[in-house]
Amino acid sequence: MYEKGERMTDRTAPPDEKALCGWMGEEGFRHWKYLLGLIEERYPGVFPGNDWIFGGAKHGWSLRFRKSKSFCTLIPERGQLVLLFVFGGAERKALEPVLPRLSSEVREAYETSPTYTDGTWLALPVDEKVLDDLDDLDLFLAVKRKSSAGARGNRR
Repeated sequence: MYEKGERMTDRTAPPDEKALCGWMGEEGFRHWKYLLGLIEERYPGVFPGNDWIFGGAKHGWSLRFRKSKSFCTLIPERGQLVLLFVFGGAERKALEPVLPRLSSEVREAYETSPTYTDGTWLALPVDEKVLDDLDDLDLFLAVKRKSSAGARGNRR
């Protein structure tokens, strides 16, 4: 039996949409599709193709977005989607002035995230609340990379 939060660890091939939907559930898969669309809309052509990475038996599959440096990673977990940001030193410094503008939940998640030599690792389980606070995601995305699209897209 699988438990919520368990990772996809079948190393034979990256998961397809059917496997993702079955693993994360309809809500998690809807969030997955929404974030893929948001990234493509705001950063058209910046992240071509699918950069699936397999992190081994413990971490499983994740979809990484990077262009010369890390942008974000989508991690399909059992019953949910997790959005991972790694903020390096300069990015943490850029976030300092905007932290008061974040929702209290997202700010607390950032402030309690572990910091390693390569940066602060913020793993956000994506739910309706996180997507409703789209301004928080916009701030994180903008710190990682300025939007190519300029205008903010439509909400779900």
